[in-house]
Amino acid sequence: MVSEFILVGFSNFPQHLLPIFFLLFLLMYLFTLLGNLLIMATVRSQRSLHTPMYLFLCALSISEILYTLTITPRLLTDLLSTCHSITFVACASQMFFSFTFGFTHSFLLTVMGYDRYVAISHPLWYNVLMSTRTCAHLVSWSWAGGSIMGMMVTLIVFHLTFCGSNEIHHFGCHVLSLLKLACGKETSSVTLGVILVCVTALMGCLFLIILSYVFIVAAILRIPSAEGRHKTFSTCVSHLTVVIVHYGFASIIYLKPKGPHSTDSNTLMATTYTVFTPFLSPIIFSLRNKELKNAIKKSFQRKFSPLSS
Repeated sequence: MVSEFILVGFSNFPQHLLPIFFLLFLLMYLFTLLGNLLIMATVRSQRSLHTPMYLFLCALSISEILYTLTITPRLLTDLLSTCHSITFVACASQMFFSFTFGFTHSFLLTVMGYDRYVAISHPLWYNVLMSTRTCAHLVSWSWAGGSIMGMMVTLIVFHLTFCGSNEIHHFGCHVLSLLKLACGKETSSVTLGVILVCVTALMGCLFLIILSYVFIVAAILRIPSAEGRHKTFSTCVSHLTVVIVHYGFASIIYLKPKGPHSTDSNTLMATTYTVFTPFLSPIIFSLRNKELKNAIKKSFQRKFSPLSS
């Protein structure tokens, strides 16, 4: 029975490049935290942003902060450390929290797509359909769904027996890398089951988001003026961009055809989803959402230009 694992994702990297990767990932890590905290603080301070869309955005920011805290600190430590061991319990905990916050992020993106659909297709019913109680339930269900997915996958994977090598060829307790270390007759069926559960959940979210935008586009096309269509669609641009980035990077990593890829290249590709995607999200919402961008500017002006008040 394996009591600890060794993370060897960066073991074959040239040593002189590790400090460069460390600084790059550290900067993205800090920007991810500060960017999401800035969004949350701005929404909290600006009463004009106390709407369902920005409530969901705050919940999304929280999930991204927690996801980043689960993965990146350990990644940064391993880049400069010679000890890459992680205990069985710590590995299981990392997998649970990464799946929980990762799936919560996907569920919240789906909820945000539904919010845009209601706002554009049924504007007169928006305050009724998206009441404070309804929004709280949608956020709670997203977190509950993420927790269930995290618990289910973690229990299934760590119920297996791990024997032989304890080296995980990844920078974290990656589910597919861990399943390669498991032994027993049920390993192949468990691997297939985990993949099917994860893909079904993620594709289900993507299908609902696409369905929301089909109805959104249909509603926008019924608007007579070009200016009205542009203004209405602009409220969806930031969310749609984040969805494309989120699922685009995930597709590149997990759906790429098998070939003669080195472990190092796979590790670098995985960091794009783990580190780079949360880094981009606050940038996209801050720059592509005009209302939020103006609110952030107003907050900075109020803080650093006291003479203007």
